[in-house]
Amino acid sequence: MANRHTIILMQTSPNRATRTFMDYDSISQAMDGICGLYERKLKELNPAIRNITYDIADLYNFVDGLADLSALVYDHSVQAYLPYDRKWIKQRTFQHLKKLAH
Repeated sequence: MANRHTIILMQTSPNRATRTFMDYDSISQAMDGICGLYERKLKELNPAIRNITYDIADLYNFVDGLADLSALVYDHSVQAYLPYDRKWIKQRTFQHLKKLAH
């Protein structure tokens, strides 16, 4: 699972012009990228606060607030990208943050 190219497909609002993608060398890096998006949004909303903290429920609310979010993860065994939904992304970000905490 470590070195599996991952593409995050995202639409931030109902406006189709907000569709974008980010690609990463691994699932772990992709989950870091999603957390980073949320952290940048928090800093944008709270510019005067130096140390911003959040919990997993806050991150889930951010993910759920996006108009669309999915991942394409390269699977070497079938030589194709496999699609994963928002629920999978939330589970993987939780596992990723749990691993970072230990």
